[in-house]
Amino acid sequence: MTGEEIRQVVLEILERIAPDEDLTDLKDAVSFREQMELDSMDFLDIVMELRKAYRIQIPEEDYQNLNSMESTVSYLTPKLKDVPVAS
Repeated sequence: MTGEEIRQVVLEILERIAPDEDLTDLKDAVSFREQMELDSMDFLDIVMELRKAYRIQIPEEDYQNLNSMESTVSYLTPKLKDVPVAS
């Protein structure tokens, strides 16, 4: 998967977790929590969705790498580089 494909996957997960949020103006470098009303359970839902969909392990000490879209894509790119895009 490319960075843009990962970004799209993360956006789809965010849409499911926070359906009332407007994600059109989401800034990649700003933390999700500053831009959206996400609590810690929502954040864990994001991690679980990624784990379920792509069978990747994200250790708790790496959660800080999922703070913003930019950091999430950077963190997931090497982990998902060999994963084909679902059609």
